[in-house]
This record gives sequence, C-alpha cells and structure tokens, in this order.
Amino acid sequence: MRHVSRRTVLAGAALTAGLANGLARPAIAQAAPLKVGMMLPFSGTYAALGENIAAAFELMLAESGGKFGGRPVTLVRLDDESDPAKAPANANRLVERDNVDVLLGTVHSGVVMALVQAAREHEVPLIIPNAGNVAATRELCSPPVFRSSFSNWQPAYGMGRVLAARGVKKAAWVTWDYAAGKESGDGFRDGLRAGGAELTHTLTLPFPETNFQPILAQLGGLGVEVVGAFFAGGGAIQFVKDYAASGLRDKIPLCGSGFLTEGVLKPQGAAANGIQTALHYGDGLDNPKNTAFRAAFKTKTSRDADVYAVHGYDAGQMLAAGLTATKGDATATQALAAGILAATIDSPRGPFKLSASHNPIQTMWLREARDGQNKVIGTAVEALADPGTGCKMAGA
Repeated sequence: MRHVSRRTVLAGAALTAGLANGLARPAIAQAAPLKVGMMLPFSGTYAALGENIAAAFELMLAESGGKFGGRPVTLVRLDDESDPAKAPANANRLVERDNVDVLLGTVHSGVVMALVQAAREHEVPLIIPNAGNVAATRELCSPPVFRSSFSNWQPAYGMGRVLAARGVKKAAWVTWDYAAGKESGDGFRDGLRAGGAELTHTLTLPFPETNFQPILAQLGGLGVEVVGAFFAGGGAIQFVKDYAASGLRDKIPLCGSGFLTEGVLKPQGAAANGIQTALHYGDGLDNPKNTAFRAAFKTKTSRDADVYAVHGYDAGQMLAAGLTATKGDATATQALAAGILAATIDSPRGPFKLSASHNPIQTMWLREARDGQNKVIGTAVEALADPGTGCKMAGA
C-alpha cells in the first residue's frame, strides 16, 4: 500500500469537515491556532544559541500581530539537548503527540537530520534556523524543508574567493575530522579554485580534541601563504590562542569560516585581533532593517543580536510568507513552498531569496576581528547560492 502520511490524513479530515459545514478548507485552517514545534537546544553548550533563535522568532511573530497567514500561532518548545540519540524520538513526539503544524529546528547538524526525516515522511514544513550540514538542502532536499541560515560550504567559499582575489596561490585548511569541517573545507577549496588558487594541505584532528600542537608544528613548513580554519566554541577559542602563542600569526595569516570567531571573541582576547573571516552577518552592518532589528531584540531580551538571532527572525519571515500564500494552510506543501520561494526576505543580513533547493542565496560579508567585534569590512561574495548538488526537486 502507498504510504499515507499523518498530514494527508489530517488534511483530508479537515476538508471533509469543511465541506460538511459548507466551508472551504482555508476558513477551517484560519479558525484554529497554528502550532509551531520549536525543537532547539534550551540547555547545555548551545543553550544560548537556541534561546536567541527562539526569542527572535517570537519577536517576528509579535511584529506580525501574533498571526501568520491569518492564523494565531501557538509555540511548543522542546529542548533537544543537542543529543542526536534523542532526536528521532523528540521529532516524532512533536509530530505525533503534539500534532504540530510546522517544525522549527535546530542548531546541531546531527540532531537536524531527524527533523529532516520527520518533515519528509509526514509532509510537515520544517525551517532549519542554523544547522549547516549540506545534505539537508542537497541530496535530502524536499518540498517541505527550508533553511533560513547557511550551508557549511557557503562562508568558507567566500573566504577562499577573497584570498584568491588578493593573489594568494597556496593555502592550508585546519579543522576537526567531522562533517562540518569537511564541508567547510570543500567550500574553502572551491573558493580558492574559482580564483586560480590552490588548497595544498588539509590537516585534521579528531572531534572534539583540542591538542593542536602537532598540527601547529607542521604549518610552518608547508610553504603556504595563509591558513584557513573551521572550529567553533571552545575549540575555536583554544586554536586561535594557540596559533598566536606559537608565533605563526605574524608569519602566516589565519582566517576562516565566520564561526572561527563568532561568539567567542571575548575569551579569545588579543589573539583574535586581525583575523578575517567570511559569514552572512557581522557587526556594523548598516541597513535600516538591521538597525531596527537589533534595537527591538535588545529591548526584548537585554542581549545583543547575533547571527543566530538573525536566523530565528528570518525563519519567522519565511514562514509568514509561505502561510500568506496558502491563507494559513500549512498542509498545502507545494503552495507554501511556492510562496516562500517567491518572497524576498528583508533580513537584517541584507535581502535574500531562496534557491531551488531551499537554501538562502546571500551575501558573504568579509569581517575582521577588532576590539571584541567581528566588524564588516567588505563583501566576500554577493548573492552566493549553495550548489545544491544531488537535489532532485523541480528547478534544482
């Protein structure tokens, strides 16, 4: 028998009920609250990221009068604890027990794959507000799956393009031996190649090891002009400090994907000064939307907005665009997707549209770490789309 999803059953029931009462399905949809399941890390290492995503999504919802597509919105929060082992059960809990209409999540790439699977199997719209693993919008792309953030490939590609444009010919890449590091390294390599440069060496260590001394000892003898890196959190703090302490900083410039310095400049201290990175957001972006967003987020949370808050806010904007197109019907997957794809999202990072594989086409900004900020100093690449390799959706 053909697989029948929960969404199909619910949609059919709603239509039947509507017809029995002489009402069209959109009227039924607007009568009931829309339930959004927010599966994010609200505890542990990534709790601050999850809270900023959630707070910014709530901010956008409040700006929309508490409704998307004419329907009042109810939020169901679930702490995923950044635990991939618990992810399938958590995703199924939201869909099967809580009967959410839309999924929002998450930060950890290992956790998000359970959400992608649930969205594909049950035809529930999913917006990914951070996790950058490329599979979600490449080989596992699907009509109900969207990303409001980035693919791991994008920021590092932007950095590679900048280096090649400066005349760099040979570079090395340092990262943990895991998917995010590899996918970022692929972007760095492709960006270099696009400008005639070459990635000559890739050095890795097991995740989440932070004994960088064996790798640092090799870098000086590789004959490269620059070192690119992808680390985040505690690993990024330690690597940047160790790189400076080794004496390499003044001999071979260090750069990387924006997450090398994002959110960790304070503990990195003076060791980070001068490091250039590429990311789709940065400190000092001067546009009216960003100015208003940062002020509103500060008022709501007493915290400064960051790239994670931007992801959450834009997830709300994307969902609003899709539900406006369907008059609040979250089960109309194709029409919802068409509405999101047709929209230009007025983001604090700058306006963007989504690619055919549902990943943002966005500017990668060049940033430099200065006095505790990742100051935007220029453009790395404008309107950069992830390649969407392996995506079989129409138009991709």
